[in-house]
Amino acid sequence: MKLQEKYKKEIVPALMKEFGWTNPMQVPRLYKVIVNTTTKEAVNNPKVLDAAQAEMQRITGQRPVITRSRKSIATYKLRGNMPIGVMVTLRGPKMYDFVSKLINVALPRVRDFRGVSPKAFDGRGNYSLGLQEQIIFPEIDFDKLERVQGMNIAIVTTAKSDAEGRALLKHMGMPFRQ
Repeated sequence: MKLQEKYKKEIVPALMKEFGWTNPMQVPRLYKVIVNTTTKEAVNNPKVLDAAQAEMQRITGQRPVITRSRKSIATYKLRGNMPIGVMVTLRGPKMYDFVSKLINVALPRVRDFRGVSPKAFDGRGNYSLGLQEQIIFPEIDFDKLERVQGMNIAIVTTAKSDAEGRALLKHMGMPFRQ
C-alpha cells in the first residue's frame, strides 16, 4: 500500500482517535519535504555541482535548483552569490514516494542504525534529519560515484506541536530511537 493511501485509510482515523479530534481536517499532514546538499568543493570546482545535481535528481525524481551563497566569507574563499549547493522541494505524490523510500529503504541501510533522534523537531511539528552519505539510496551506483556527500532533509508538516508531528511520523513508520 502506498504511503498516501495508508495516510488516508489508516493514519487519519488512528490520529483522530489518539488526539480526540472530530474533524479529519484537524489531523496533521505532510506539507512538503526539502532535500538540500551543500559542498565546499564547489568554490574551487563548479563542475562538482553538476554531479550533485544529477545524483539529487536520481534520488528525488525531480530536478534540483542550484543554491547560492548569501554573503562573502574570506577564510573559505567564498564570495556572495556563488553557487555552493543544490536543493529540491517535494510536494504531492513525489513527496509521499520519497518519504516512503526514506523510511523503508534508505534509513535501514545506514551503518549501525538504531533509529532517528526524536529530538530533532523544531517546536512546530516539523522534523529535520541529516544523512552522512547519499549512497544509502538505491538509485546511487557506488561504482560511478565521484565523491560521497551528505544531505539535509526537512519534513514540514501542518502539525501545531511536536507531539502531533511525532505521532504523524511514527504512524507513517519513521523509526524513532527509544
